[in-house]
Amino acid sequence: MTQWQDRRLVGEAHERQVAAALTARGWTVHPCGQGTYPPPVRDALSRTRSALRHFPDLIAARGADLVTIDAKDRMPSTDTDRYAISAATVNAGLLFTAAHAPTPLYYVFGNLTVLTPAEVVHYTAHALRHRSGAFHLVRTERAHRFDDVFGPERTLAAA
Repeated sequence: MTQWQDRRLVGEAHERQVAAALTARGWTVHPCGQGTYPPPVRDALSRTRSALRHFPDLIAARGADLVTIDAKDRMPSTDTDRYAISAATVNAGLLFTAAHAPTPLYYVFGNLTVLTPAEVVHYTAHALRHRSGAFHLVRTERAHRFDDVFGPERTLAAA
């Protein structure tokens, strides 16, 4: 298996974890983005610099609320206690948010904490940068708790 295929398997497992956590909080969740395309489209897309490569993984609704999720596993950095989010991902997230306002986009990390693209930019404007410049490094303590953003898990009686 290639490194990309390994990452894809980990990412898909994290997407399922996030979808289950949202469902447990009363959200209706559906996949979207690159993972929903047929393999030839995914392959062609992977060879471009298109912002479509960074389209959110999930879309969810609860009542009148609509959100999009980009599930980000393999976070935080074990060396810096920071989340490393690619600059291309953040730029695409800002474009997505602007084009689809008022629908928010949330990055949900492997430990089920949450940031928005705007928060990533805000918290890294004058902060430590990855030596390549390809990543925004955000201190993990800046992230929001999943329950604070999406609500607490519902019990059967409350559902």
